[in-house]
Amino acid sequence: MRRREFIALIGGAAAWPLAARAQQPAIPVIGFLGSDSPDLYAERLDAFQRGLKEIGFVEGQNLSVEYRWAEGHNDRLPGLAKDLVQRQLAVIVTTTTPSVLAVKEATAAIPIVFFVAGDPVRLGLVASLNRPGGNLTGVTTLTLDVGAKWLQLLHELVPTATTFALLVNPTSPDLAAAQGRDLKTAAQSLGLKVHLLEASTDAELNDAFTKLAQLGAGGLVIGSDSFFFTRSEQLAALASRHAVPAIFGFREFAVAGGVMSYGASVTEAHRWIGVYAGRVLKGEKPSDLPVQQATKVELIVNLKTVKALGLVVPISLLARADEVIE
Repeated sequence: MRRREFIALIGGAAAWPLAARAQQPAIPVIGFLGSDSPDLYAERLDAFQRGLKEIGFVEGQNLSVEYRWAEGHNDRLPGLAKDLVQRQLAVIVTTTTPSVLAVKEATAAIPIVFFVAGDPVRLGLVASLNRPGGNLTGVTTLTLDVGAKWLQLLHELVPTATTFALLVNPTSPDLAAAQGRDLKTAAQSLGLKVHLLEASTDAELNDAFTKLAQLGAGGLVIGSDSFFFTRSEQLAALASRHAVPAIFGFREFAVAGGVMSYGASVTEAHRWIGVYAGRVLKGEKPSDLPVQQATKVELIVNLKTVKALGLVVPISLLARADEVIE
């Protein structure tokens, strides 16, 4: 073999690994936009990863995830959403109403898998639950459907009260408005009055509870919102300090000392968005994936807190509780 041919052969052999690597498919990259912080989402992120794994995707092995966290500041979400969209990701996952609305505004092309506590049809995210259309699908706990139940449960606990209050986050106006309409309709059917309170900062939370006492409200419904979820312990402490029975949609509130919680499992919802994100990565279209609905809700009653407030839980209410904290 001539020297020139031998060098060419060796050079070509050395290039084979490079060519092989170049032909390997790139690892898909998805975006994850959260309204809060990663430490508060640890349990939910574990559930999300389990969902992805069910479809065959493991972060760090055959999948990469770009995370963006608003740290409780909804005003940061539009900028974070635009940043993710510019990266031309395969899928973007969002976990609150404000975050999905921000991503929806930023792109109509990249598939979006969401988790929201409200009705995605009424929020304008999908055309219908069975046939979403467009580039969005996901999971909902349909909190608006249980909003009336929150007021009913509180009224059962304090049947002599005729005035209640609803706490909402004004920086999530779409969800706040929907929850306000729902509670007012429920109040009218029960012959009750509901006052609207707003808070989006710690200082405003304190002010809201001060105003709550001035209104003489017999109970407080805490609207479903990520800002409030991250302050479950603070809200339970404020409710205890002001001696007001309150109900929230998340179990963490009752565990922290709140009177009651009534809502669906958010960890199971996050497993589902992992499943859906994986299915989109494998080629399915969001428009063909029906929005999943949480069908089981749990009532948690903190009997210790109820007794501290000098209240008595009706036997009929205790019988319906899935868990009683004593």
